[in-house]
Amino acid sequence: MVEVMTISKHQPLSPGEVATRAGVAVSALHFYEREGLIESERTAGNQRRYHRDVLRRISFIRVSQGLGISLARIREALDSLPDDKVPTKADWARLSQGWRADLDSRIDQLQRLRDNLDGCIGCGCLSLKSCSLYNPEDWLATTGPGPRRLLRR
Repeated sequence: MVEVMTISKHQPLSPGEVATRAGVAVSALHFYEREGLIESERTAGNQRRYHRDVLRRISFIRVSQGLGISLARIREALDSLPDDKVPTKADWARLSQGWRADLDSRIDQLQRLRDNLDGCIGCGCLSLKSCSLYNPEDWLATTGPGPRRLLRR
């Protein structure tokens, strides 16, 4: 028999309730909180309680991580959301639109990797001088060996 949780619309959620609803471990909630991605309040007994809007934030975090977005970028995005109201669909759309160029660039990079992979695996060179996958567009090699970015031009 499956136990069904009944939660009041305005009642704060316990870490276990949030973890169950969001499909994450309680330790993930604690990690997200330490990283400044979500917030909780404390009861008189010093137990964490979360507002229901944290479920949407956790979903956003998980989807963003699945896309390869860094926690720092996710935190920046979440920090741009309004504090005084629950984020709207337009707020979430604005955030995802901001990452579109980054995702398009990564898609392009992965497609180039896919298209050139046969030749790379076939040659096995991984040459710093000639491999277009290992060292693409290496203009620094023309300036000589060593840490060229640290020297002034």
